[in-house]
Amino acid sequence: MSRILATGNYAAGQALALAGEANRNARGCCAGAYPITPQTEIIEYLRGAVFTKGRIVPVESEHSAMGVCIGASMSGARAFTASSSNGLAYMTENIFAAGYYRLPIVLIAVNRTLGPPWNIWVDQGDSLALRDAAWLQFYCSTHQDLVDTILMAFRVAEDPRILLPVMVAMDGFVSSHTQMVVDVPSQELVDQYLPLCNVPQRLDHSRPATMGGLTWPRETERHRRDIQEAMERVPLVLEEAREEFYAVFGRRPDGAVAAEHTGDAETLLIASSTMAETARDVVRRRRTREEKIGLLRIKQFRPFPRAEVQQIVRGAKRIGVLDRNHSPGSGGIFWGEVAATLQGSGVLLQDYITGIGGGDVTPDVIENIIDDLNGRTASSEPLWQEVAV
Repeated sequence: MSRILATGNYAAGQALALAGEANRNARGCCAGAYPITPQTEIIEYLRGAVFTKGRIVPVESEHSAMGVCIGASMSGARAFTASSSNGLAYMTENIFAAGYYRLPIVLIAVNRTLGPPWNIWVDQGDSLALRDAAWLQFYCSTHQDLVDTILMAFRVAEDPRILLPVMVAMDGFVSSHTQMVVDVPSQELVDQYLPLCNVPQRLDHSRPATMGGLTWPRETERHRRDIQEAMERVPLVLEEAREEFYAVFGRRPDGAVAAEHTGDAETLLIASSTMAETARDVVRRRRTREEKIGLLRIKQFRPFPRAEVQQIVRGAKRIGVLDRNHSPGSGGIFWGEVAATLQGSGVLLQDYITGIGGGDVTPDVIENIIDDLNGRTASSEPLWQEVAV
């Protein structure tokens, strides 16, 4: 284990390279590579990595980058890539294909605002636009969380009970270009943690087969139900991956959710990614004033952790959801999931849309949200919380 000062992009690239090299005694690794701000440094790192059995394939577009990953994974290799914003949008057709092929690809989504108008700063609309693809989605709050989640993503994706691709998201620039101290595991430990990749449906010249051919309605329905059943197995497989992570690396990463001061909380904030770190500091300060306030960080968006959320928030009187995203005509996307999860509970649930397009969500912004939430007797339509540029 080595401790380094690294940007989020560098940390992500190093974690991907370690995971790829860990499959050298099987079918190796492969990545389709196409740069887009603010993800570019990940691709640059991977292009410079040396693999015993692996290849980084530069291509002409994001669509092709995921196409390379699909082909590599169909051949049994450990496959991964990264993208952002309109690059993810251009990738969409193949993102859906990878999920429906049940290929355990890992994609790093460096969240950036979709354009036009063009904006290179963070909001989560790019990855959340893909929430109905057959992919797991995780949202990371720190660089250490990012490295650990990437390694767990491969283990969960490649588990024979799951066999679905995983998207690991981080905030563009806020995470991707800032530096934090990160504990990066050795190749030996990663080899120990990650089993060799086995894609059971991989193409084999000795057993000719067709993938993705025409099916009748009954077969398609069964296929979608199989995916749903795999999603329902994710909580168990993720917990096993966390326990094995602790056994190998000596620390236990956060799971689907992370709760703080929620046991007696009457007011509760729900947040994700780096906004959750800012909210945590504010909540801790308010607890010193004996306020009954808590924080729930949702890390796993797909499958949405309904049971965990219901258990943690059941004592709260009012809940505020912080959304760095927007679904036109609806509101914040995390709020929509939480509202569906808590329907009929009677809790006051308010959506706060903030930080869209990369606005700085400072502690003062969180303080204002809490003050508004504490003063409410009823919820309203989603509120847009303006922030400093």
